[in-house]
Amino acid sequence: QVQLVESGGGLVQAGDSLRLSCAASGRAFSGDPMGWFRQAPGKEREFVAAMSGMDGSTYYADSVKGRFTISRDKTKSTVYLQMNSLKPEDAAVYYCAASGSAFAPPAITTTVRYDYWGQGTQVTVSS
Repeated sequence: QVQLVESGGGLVQAGDSLRLSCAASGRAFSGDPMGWFRQAPGKEREFVAAMSGMDGSTYYADSVKGRFTISRDKTKSTVYLQMNSLKPEDAAVYYCAASGSAFAPPAITTTVRYDYWGQGTQVTVSS
């Protein structure tokens, strides 16, 4: 059974940093895309960042470019999200996602691209 387990969320002040981690078990995702999405209360789940499993290409939402960095350890099927200069609008539940295929039509920035999801970790940013 595939599981994605996120950790690293918490309560921080605006301007602080957090590092989220997501560990996958049950199968390897070394060649498959992995990413991060977030969902704030009353809003739809939105794309944050993703990394290709094939060439390491990274993708970011405009709202987090320059502040967030995605990285992954393929040997451990673990993906990280380093979040710097956090803003109150970054507050949300952050979800890790992994695709079951290295090649699939849906864009890497869309939720439908991903087959597996973690349970989410809460990030709260006080102003």
